[in-house]
Amino acid sequence: MLPDFRVRQRDYLLEISRLLTQELDLEKLLARILRVSIEMLAGQAGLIALKQPDGWRVTAAHGIAPAFLSYLTPLLAEEKVGELDVLELNRMLKDLTYTASMGLLNGTGLPLAAHGQVIGVIFIFRNYADLFTPNDRVLLQSFADQAAIAVFNAQLYGQVSYEKQRLDALLDSAADGILILNADQVIERCNAAFEKLYGLTREEIVGKKHSEIVRWKKEPQGRTLEESVTEGWPLTPNATLYVEGDISRPLPPHLPVGITYAPLLSGEKKLRNIFVSVRDITHFRTADEIKATFISIVSHELRTPVALIKGYASTLRRDDAKWDKATISDSLAVIEEEADRLSKMIDDLLDASRLQAGGLSLNQADVAIPSLALRVTERFASQSPKHKLVTDFPENFPVIIGDETRIEQVISNLVSNALKYAPKGEIKVSGSMRPEQVIICVSDEGDGIEAKDLPHIFDRFYRSTNAVKQTKGAGLGLYLARAIVEAHGGRIWADTNPDGGLRRGARICFSLPR
Repeated sequence: MLPDFRVRQRDYLLEISRLLTQELDLEKLLARILRVSIEMLAGQAGLIALKQPDGWRVTAAHGIAPAFLSYLTPLLAEEKVGELDVLELNRMLKDLTYTASMGLLNGTGLPLAAHGQVIGVIFIFRNYADLFTPNDRVLLQSFADQAAIAVFNAQLYGQVSYEKQRLDALLDSAADGILILNADQVIERCNAAFEKLYGLTREEIVGKKHSEIVRWKKEPQGRTLEESVTEGWPLTPNATLYVEGDISRPLPPHLPVGITYAPLLSGEKKLRNIFVSVRDITHFRTADEIKATFISIVSHELRTPVALIKGYASTLRRDDAKWDKATISDSLAVIEEEADRLSKMIDDLLDASRLQAGGLSLNQADVAIPSLALRVTERFASQSPKHKLVTDFPENFPVIIGDETRIEQVISNLVSNALKYAPKGEIKVSGSMRPEQVIICVSDEGDGIEAKDLPHIFDRFYRSTNAVKQTKGAGLGLYLARAIVEAHGGRIWADTNPDGGLRRGARICFSLPR
């Protein structure tokens, strides 16, 4: 029988050697190691405890009731459990098994050690009184050494899998497009953000050369990846590249991007991968365009009234001329009008700044819109004899809660625009009621709004080509009107078909809650 038992022990060691290279699922591996350990030493029960960063934890058990495992907690709490004397360890196990009434009379435990560190412990229990022989312990230790390597590999594989999952989650959650290239500049990985930016699926992107995907519409700012690699890039591990420009994509329009390239070098300083971060800079470019537009418009709009004020003031101050009362009055009227225009522009710019800083503050009170609209039209009627300004509100039009000054500003801006863009004709401020809101419209009999301008008329600083040629302004009136209406919980829109298409002209409407 003895030779047969030795053969079985050899077979057990061969099996654990196979597990060492084949099984990377830690849970399955531990269960198999424990079962083979129990069979090899003719035991009835056992457990494996692994050392975790926060302490010891039983990761596999066989033949042991869950309640009994709680008695092992003090033993597992020993920091040097793998270094305990076998006799002392057996005594502790016997005390525990007796307390738990398991009927297990004997036990031994040996450490799982790999690469010079204890990573776990195997405990094996028998239900007969014979002690574990030195041969048993040598055999179990040999088995434990093999098992420790298998457990270490499985743990390492689990850590690598976790890191891969974490990298995948990081790539897919990134707002910027990310590509990972190999040393030959072939795309190995692509995240969801780049798919969305570029307009192709991962399957269509991965495997292609970088130059097939990143195709510059025109010469970019900075040296391209291909040019830099030709010149020897990267010379150091932290030698990042930045290129900015427009790239072509399957569906127009082209995409303004800023691309950062970061190298990954091997220990021999050879290029292994290139990490590519692609950022959509459309908003940055739009901000630059808005800034340039703002400077252009404001400088132009300020120059005219300042020049007029200075010109009339200089003329009136001339010592070599005597001006009659009518001339002086007309000149002062121009100065006052241009000063008012400057003041309004400054107020609009301040309101626009407040909006960017966090919104407008409202002073809520009862507002009677019909009387407010009448006051606005009467004020503008005296300034433009070519137009007929009228109001049209139902008799039972409700009083609403809002900021009267701000609502007056909205109506004034809309009427002022109508006066600018309609050379003559009727300008009407009308109102209607809905169950939960009121609607106010300002209509004119001008040329209307061109279709290409409709999506942009409420944008900051936007002015159509015709508007720039025909009228003065900074492009803030409708932008501020929209902000004020939305601050009240309403909305504003341009009606492209006023009065069912029976007449020409534009109509801007806004709603406010009742």
